[in-house]
Amino acid sequence: MSQYDRIYATVRQIPQGKVATYGQIADLAGLYGKARLVGYALFRVDLQDDIPWHRVINAKGEISYSFQRQGGDYLQKVLLEEEGIKFKSNGKIDLNKYRWQHQIQ
Repeated sequence: MSQYDRIYATVRQIPQGKVATYGQIADLAGLYGKARLVGYALFRVDLQDDIPWHRVINAKGEISYSFQRQGGDYLQKVLLEEEGIKFKSNGKIDLNKYRWQHQIQ
């Protein structure tokens, strides 16, 4: 299984209404210290795929905005809000409330 496949398999486990950080996904996929790789992998996701890429945010509890995402970052905010995630006035998500707590099975 490729590194990207491991990332995608992990991201698919994040339930609706929860978020995970890039670093958290890297760790859970066995790619310790490779949060940036998670970002690269999710940037490549086709919006038609079944990968809930929008549920992955940065460690500050923010969406990582970039002109390279061609509006995908604004779509990410809308998708998260549709799942019931509330943003604070400073644009951050309360990680204590919305962070996915992965259960080892």
